[in-house]
Amino acid sequence: MKMHRILAEAAAGIVKSVFKEHKVLDHALAAAFEENPKWGKRDRSFIAETVFEVVRWRRALGFLADSEEANAMCAAQWVRMGFEIPAWWTYKGLQAGEMTAREADLTSQPRALRESIPDWLDALGAAELGDAWDAEIAALNRRAPVFLRVNTLKATRPEVIAWLAAAGVDAAEVPGLPDALVLAPGKALPKLLRTDGRVEIQDAGSQMIAPLLDAQAGQRVIDTCSGAGGKALHLAALMGNEGRVFGMDVDAKKLNELERRAKRAGATCLKAKAITATTPAEFADVADRLLIDAPCSGLGTLKRQPDLKWRLKPAQLERVRGIQKDLLQTYAVMLKPGGRLVYATCSILPSENRAAVDALMETGGFTLLEERSLSPAATGFDGFYAAALVKIQCIPWDARA
Repeated sequence: MKMHRILAEAAAGIVKSVFKEHKVLDHALAAAFEENPKWGKRDRSFIAETVFEVVRWRRALGFLADSEEANAMCAAQWVRMGFEIPAWWTYKGLQAGEMTAREADLTSQPRALRESIPDWLDALGAAELGDAWDAEIAALNRRAPVFLRVNTLKATRPEVIAWLAAAGVDAAEVPGLPDALVLAPGKALPKLLRTDGRVEIQDAGSQMIAPLLDAQAGQRVIDTCSGAGGKALHLAALMGNEGRVFGMDVDAKKLNELERRAKRAGATCLKAKAITATTPAEFADVADRLLIDAPCSGLGTLKRQPDLKWRLKPAQLERVRGIQKDLLQTYAVMLKPGGRLVYATCSILPSENRAAVDALMETGGFTLLEERSLSPAATGFDGFYAAALVKIQCIPWDARA
């Protein structure tokens, strides 16, 4: 197969911006597509696959090409994709035949190289997960399918399956998740359908978090780190739009996006609110349910964000662990006694998960009800952790000994 020079140069340019300028892969790719509206579906697919796979397999491709120069790694990826390396493509590295021959040697290389992760991250994963790390990092290097959540405020799952089929999109039910659908490998949801309001793109693992809150119609629920609101929207649907869901965040842009999505989804019970240092006191004992979907390393999402492993640094991880524990201590005041708190991350590291929960329980104010660790290796989903806790009821003074 042959390739177009403009597309090859565009792909390599995005790779360079990710590695050298530390740009977020999704954002860099979206910007390139917006700047080049004449690129067709095949063109965009070629560029996206090249960029994602080079970023995902950076160290392995560098080994195959004997060079971590962007042009050389792109060439190695194109060989894997079945393309001929054109004569006009310049790079410092091995030729196609030599790259293919080195594939056999890749399996005998250290895990950090063959799975393409930084050495420090490989050591950390092994230290925290032991023998399970091999399977987890292998699973996190597989391409992620597109999962959808049916917005039950607008349609049922069978209705959505029929609607998608009429638009030429085949979607299958995900066992065990009543509102989840999955598209065939390599398939995407057309933009027109994404903005309809009947479905939201949301990983299957993420869809397991909101139900843990056991939110009931008429209750007041606070999502303290809502971002653009994927889980807040799910909560609104689970509550049948009866009650109030506060989607809180420090980022005004994300809250604007939350409001836009809520309007599109018909989630009238959802209210966006900026969270400040005084918010916990203002909302003290208000929430029947409290979700703390905490900032984290994001290691459970490497399928979708392979660039994350190159941007993350040990010092950042240590800092985020402190933030997680601080948020649990600070935001818990917003929950009523007897109410349920769910702490969640999209990390697979125990140091970000159970360790933070244990620190909260040491205060004596919470009891653990249940916890879930979602393994990418076992489920095929993103990696998530969630713990449900109950805030201990205050004992009336006249009932004390």
